[in-house]
Amino acid sequence: MAFPQTAADAQGSRHRLARRLAVLLGLSLASPALGETSGAVPMPAAPATATVEALDLSLSPECRVPGSKLYTLARLKAVKAALKEKRAIHVLSIGSSSAGLGASASYPVKLENALEQALPDVQIEVEARGLPGEVASGAGERLRSMVAEMEPDLVVWQVGTNDALARVDIEAFGEALDESVQWVKSHGIDIVLIDPVFTESLADDAYYTQMVRTVQEVARREAVPLVHRYAAMRFLSTQRTTEAHMLGRHFRLNDLGLRCMAEHATRAITLSLLQPDAAKDSGKTDSGKADSGKADSGKTDAVKTDHATSEAPKTDPAQTGTPGAGPPPKQP
Repeated sequence: MAFPQTAADAQGSRHRLARRLAVLLGLSLASPALGETSGAVPMPAAPATATVEALDLSLSPECRVPGSKLYTLARLKAVKAALKEKRAIHVLSIGSSSAGLGASASYPVKLENALEQALPDVQIEVEARGLPGEVASGAGERLRSMVAEMEPDLVVWQVGTNDALARVDIEAFGEALDESVQWVKSHGIDIVLIDPVFTESLADDAYYTQMVRTVQEVARREAVPLVHRYAAMRFLSTQRTTEAHMLGRHFRLNDLGLRCMAEHATRAITLSLLQPDAAKDSGKTDSGKADSGKADSGKTDAVKTDHATSEAPKTDPAQTGTPGAGPPPKQP
């Protein structure tokens, strides 16, 4: 847990993090988006007597939350490879706020801008392919064709909200999400999950909070980064008198909510790039890394072949922000 920092401490921490990422990826990263953070996996709520966790000062004032309520980090091999090769990073955004309706039409632009600010020397291309009301099972079916067409390095998936509102079977949702995440990973593509939105009216709804936990459990089990949108929005709602500052009608984020989500997703992505290689990979020789690079270069054909021969995926759809250990699951 991080302790409160002075402005000077935070600035120094941001510079150290930027230098570390620059050394790791061979980039010139001077962006203020790479600020201080605990970088730790979310931990259970601390006792009331514990020191209050510092906010992540790299975020806009309206979007600041403690790191433990913002993300769970994991390695992003494909994005890191693209950075090392100094080529454009292709991002596929799916989920409710990628559907292009009303304010949500600006989300892909906000995400692209936030990523470009965080990685100033890198070309970022974000393409949104969400459908209004789409649940995890349907998105999983479309995901294969979209991946074959776009060949992205990274998929950013907002999942669970539509599934929860549709009251889909949670177990079926978890299976569908798990299957889709595994499929994406098996093709050498990174994926970041964003769990459901928070709303006061459903804060005590056991079904809705279980849906949030299911997304968290899938992310943990599959070792992919997770943006704790539910926990972040819940925290921000306590800093004000109402949640309306981020949430519009019909569970759609307003302009501020979309900007904060773009910042939060970018934070999870940039910090995940700093995650060390797994122990089993650290002992690999350079030739071993070259082999993995070769596998990446063959990603396109593998994806297209798999898409052409695979059966249609199965199952259905999509919860919270406080960490939890537990089993399976997935959403928009």
